[in-house]
Amino acid sequence: MTSKTKKIMVGALELCDLPELEISKMNVRIDTGAKTSSLHVDNISEFEKNNEKWVSFDIHPDIHNVDQIVRRNAKVKGMRIIKSSNASSEHRYVVDTLFQLGEDKWRIDLTLTDRSGMSYLMLLGRQAMVGRIVVDPGEEFLLGK
Repeated sequence: MTSKTKKIMVGALELCDLPELEISKMNVRIDTGAKTSSLHVDNISEFEKNNEKWVSFDIHPDIHNVDQIVRRNAKVKGMRIIKSSNASSEHRYVVDTLFQLGEDKWRIDLTLTDRSGMSYLMLLGRQAMVGRIVVDPGEEFLLGK
């Protein structure tokens, strides 16, 4: 994507879809301070499919209904060591998935982690934004609710 491509104006909080994980209208925190995008998941288990590493995990797609849990599978792209803002490090699975914001769709790397202590189930980090997004941190849901 070149710098001449029209970028999407977003607020600090938007709704996104993860079509391949069958998740829609999930709150995503647009976080220019985070390099990597992350998704809150529980009960990660690893398995092999067609001689490739996959993971199975639980997601709470609706932040307002934590009793709703869906089980999803994704092919593992790799592992990453992520350093948090409190300087602790964590090994995380990385999956490649389709991400949709408004009418725009593109592939992103998404790390899977326990974000239960955080306000938002998903963070969109800088790597997924480059060349595509401009953020107005004083706004929310510029693409609609």
